[in-house]
Amino acid sequence: MESPNPSPSSASADRRLWRPAAQRNMRNQWSRLASCKQRWASASSDGRAHATSLINAHFSKKYMPSMDFGVLKEMPDIQKKSYKKLSLRQELYGERFLSSYKNLVNIVSDMVNASRSMRCYLKGSAASPILQFGNHSEDKNDSGVGGGVPVFSFYPISYFENLGQELVEMFVLELSLKRLLVVELLSLCCEEPSGGEADMSTWSDEIYPGEFDDLCSNGLFSKESSQPLPPKIKHWESDIFTVRQTNHNLNRETLQNYLTMWLAEGNIDMIRIDEIFHIVEGEMQVRLS
Repeated sequence: MESPNPSPSSASADRRLWRPAAQRNMRNQWSRLASCKQRWASASSDGRAHATSLINAHFSKKYMPSMDFGVLKEMPDIQKKSYKKLSLRQELYGERFLSSYKNLVNIVSDMVNASRSMRCYLKGSAASPILQFGNHSEDKNDSGVGGGVPVFSFYPISYFENLGQELVEMFVLELSLKRLLVVELLSLCCEEPSGGEADMSTWSDEIYPGEFDDLCSNGLFSKESSQPLPPKIKHWESDIFTVRQTNHNLNRETLQNYLTMWLAEGNIDMIRIDEIFHIVEGEMQVRLS
């Protein structure tokens, strides 16, 4: 015999219990997104500072052979020692710059997870005397949206999900663009061996161990081509970066443009982000950031 369908009164009671749990979960996930937004701003600022230091060390090394050391030239191996120190400093700034990029990748991963965890599912059996809820489905028939009813006052879960996806997409696209700049700027740390070419990374190379797994979870890695998806500005894309090789001889103007692009964050519309959080905070009646 088929089990009887729950009565309307039973379903209504379950929904009344579902709603507070859904509200708590929704607040938690949007609080995570607000925190990630702040963490991104900090990590991006750190990245630009380290990139600037990396570029300065690069040009100090580059022009050292032609520098006039004045009275200091009488000191034994002063130029050689200074060059070595600058090399170590450049390597340090490169490591710090890479660390900032890794932080950005982790932040976007957290944002993606938060945007995918807004639904509220029943845990265990509906016949249990105490109903519990979570953000992972244990029943394929449970969509986690409470039948489409408003979570707070007006909007169902799907509305919050769409806002979250719109928000996260900006940071995902910006992360991809920043990866291009990371590949370019880290090429400054590659020394050209005598009689050969420098061993530099290209767009299709993994920048740090496990990076491709991280990018895959963020939707930025193509399993078909086995390399990261090409970077783009929103509403514009190109595959030119999949074939372009990093140029080791980057001039000062180009590097300054890279720093400007890093700072500009062309894929992130802060006005729209503020609008999104204003809508969410107004609906939840809480201050998230």
